Amino acid sequence: MEMTTILHSSLTNPPFTAHLSPSKFPRSFSTPFRLRTSLSFSPSLPPKSFPTNCSVSDDTTSSANVATVDLSIALKKKATDVSADLRGTSIFLVGMNNSVKSSLGILLADLFRYYYFDSDALVSEAAGGESAAISLKESDEKGFRESETEVLKQLSSMGRLVVCAGDGAVQNSTNLALLRHGISIWIDVPLDMVAKGIIGNKSLLLSSEIAISGSYSEVLSQLMALYEDMRRGYATADATVSLQTEVAYQLGYEDMDAVTTEDITMEVLKEIERLTRVKKMMEAAARPF
Repeated sequence: MEMTTILHSSLTNPPFTAHLSPSKFPRSFSTPFRLRTSLSFSPSLPPKSFPTNCSVSDDTTSSANVATVDLSIALKKKATDVSADLRGTSIFLVGMNNSVKSSLGILLADLFRYYYFDSDALVSEAAGGESAAISLKESDEKGFRESETEVLKQLSSMGRLVVCAGDGAVQNSTNLALLRHGISIWIDVPLDMVAKGIIGNKSLLLSSEIAISGSYSEVLSQLMALYEDMRRGYATADATVSLQTEVAYQLGYEDMDAVTTEDITMEVLKEIERLTRVKKMMEAAARPF
């Protein structure tokens, strides 16, 4: 059975919450792609209850927790409002590989009741694991890039997905065209945060041109060069959400680490809402009187 058939079968009935472990391709690029889905659904946790007799320090903690719960409720309401006009359109998140982007993708999928995929994880599984994927990239650059395109081609043919796209998604016109099958959003994270993440998690290097080993300063220097190469491709996205200028600054945070996944998600939902409204207005304007 071809991969597309299995994808359609797997995505027919989206769960109430969409925590989907990355689906797996076969371990050889010489055979047709197939998808072996491995679903693991996690019900949303109920809001925490807070004690009524708190000390002063407890009051501060409770206020923060209440604010978190309020934001969670606001996110669900915003997602519900946006869903009607989104109509199952898939969402592609582009930008430097980092934990901020992947955490955002998982939360978005949960809010929209979509399925979540990481395109790099699929390429890695197809190669036989992260180490094998890196070896393939080094020994057969063309084959590696073709596998990235094949993954995007299959994912772009589906609806109701949130896809964290690797750097390969913006490196050629074919892949950029595939992103047009959905809404693409550039998640722009400060490079120093990306560098720190790479030092702690080498798997973020899969589709990048960054050396596996190296100090923080060396990784940051390579990231800056890679960013300049990728920026034009990132900029073709339908919208941009900057962690520094559009989230932290607007919320009054001086420390980037104070920004939560929920904060970023709200900004992304606003951008999706704006894009769907513009599309709706254009469709209305195109109708004959």
